[in-house]
Amino acid sequence: MAWLLVVVAGILETGFAVCLKLSHGFTRLWPTVAFCAFALGSFGLLTLSLKKLDVGPAYAVWTGLGAAGTALYGMVFLGDVVSTLKIVSITLVIAGAIGLQFSGSAH
Repeated sequence: MAWLLVVVAGILETGFAVCLKLSHGFTRLWPTVAFCAFALGSFGLLTLSLKKLDVGPAYAVWTGLGAAGTALYGMVFLGDVVSTLKIVSITLVIAGAIGLQFSGSAH
């Protein structure tokens, strides 16, 4: 259950990063409100998961999912440049986070 919280928190991290861009420096109300909601949800779920998980692997998965999700969202919906190197790099970020999780978490 704790890992599910981390995954959902990582998805919410993508949401708050995208809303941060859409807020244009907190000058647009609804993207700013959404940023706050996604950020609170993401940090809250991560905090709950850390009661059961080691901080290193959990944080790596959280940030990895958030970074990969944000990059993918930007390429698909915001017109960010798509390249083979970006796709390979996103894959490596996810693989690294998964590898860290399997490297010997005691829980």
